[in-house]
Amino acid sequence: MGIDIRLPIGVLFTLLGLLLCGFGALGRSDIYQRSLGVNINLDWGVILLVFGVIMLLLGRRGMKAIARGRE
Repeated sequence: MGIDIRLPIGVLFTLLGLLLCGFGALGRSDIYQRSLGVNINLDWGVILLVFGVIMLLLGRRGMKAIARGRE
């Protein structure tokens, strides 16, 4: 019928999470001194990455269920 909305949302959040994780892991550590040493980019990058992967898995599972229903 169409594409499951969870797939593009999953791709979007996964890419954004990867970007934030990369920036948080490879960026300068001295910029986090103002925030008491909390690397918020890395923390939220991991959260967004996990959410994106979950959305991708759920979307893929939903597309498989639709394909099985057509058979």
